[in-house]
Amino acid sequence: MLRERLYRTEAIILRRADMGEADRLLTVFTPGQGKLRVVAKGARKPTSRKSGHVELFTRVQLLIAKGRQLDIVSQAETLQTYRPLREDLLRSAHAHYCVELLDRFTADEQEHGDLYDLLAMTLARLCEASDLALAARHYEFHLLTLAGYQPRLFGCVSCNRKLEPVESETPPYAFDVELGGVLCPDCVNAHPKAMPLSLSALKVLRHAARTNYATFAALNLRPALHREVEQVMQKYITYILERNLKSTEFLRTLRLEMMAEAASNKSTQEESNV
Repeated sequence: MLRERLYRTEAIILRRADMGEADRLLTVFTPGQGKLRVVAKGARKPTSRKSGHVELFTRVQLLIAKGRQLDIVSQAETLQTYRPLREDLLRSAHAHYCVELLDRFTADEQEHGDLYDLLAMTLARLCEASDLALAARHYEFHLLTLAGYQPRLFGCVSCNRKLEPVESETPPYAFDVELGGVLCPDCVNAHPKAMPLSLSALKVLRHAARTNYATFAALNLRPALHREVEQVMQKYITYILERNLKSTEFLRTLRLEMMAEAASNKSTQEESNV
């Protein structure tokens, strides 16, 4: 009976909330059972053995007891802390985005080991990446692929012709979120709501589809190209989910604040050198 009521699983802490006087309600993602909601009783007590093991983004080994409404965490052991994600605000913001994205694309108790592995690898990458945006783009693309929403990048989504390289002063292609992919130059005018897409941005998206993370992370993109690729992915994701993500707006605000601070510091340094 006891063995039937207990089970072990590896998990990543996606969300947590206070519950009662001392408990924590956790949303965790597991490789074998997908997304679960469990209770860590007494985890908010300073003396609790669980408190340090149920931090956000932590990869843990859990022993869980089945409950009537919610299962209960009996034991927790940290496997990977991903500490930089809690100590660096920008890395933390990207981690929140990746976690929220997975949360929105998955249903409760739906097994998806590939998505678990992708999230675990991405959190590790965000701890070290010099270009966090590239890490996020690679994650987005492969999450969409695993969820069944991989965009079409090699043939026109309207006429099915192969997309050939076209050099142009204006973006020759367009990305249609409703059709789920790229339009060739001949079909662009027939889809006025589609987003203009440059050849460079198309190459970056294709690179994400065809290469491993190490190769993709070696790219050195201009800020304008970074923004273009991000906007395409964000609008496609928003269309699929039919909602905006909270973490996306926070990331945007944080970047603007950091840019303003950097500009202010530069101005102050220039004045001091006069």
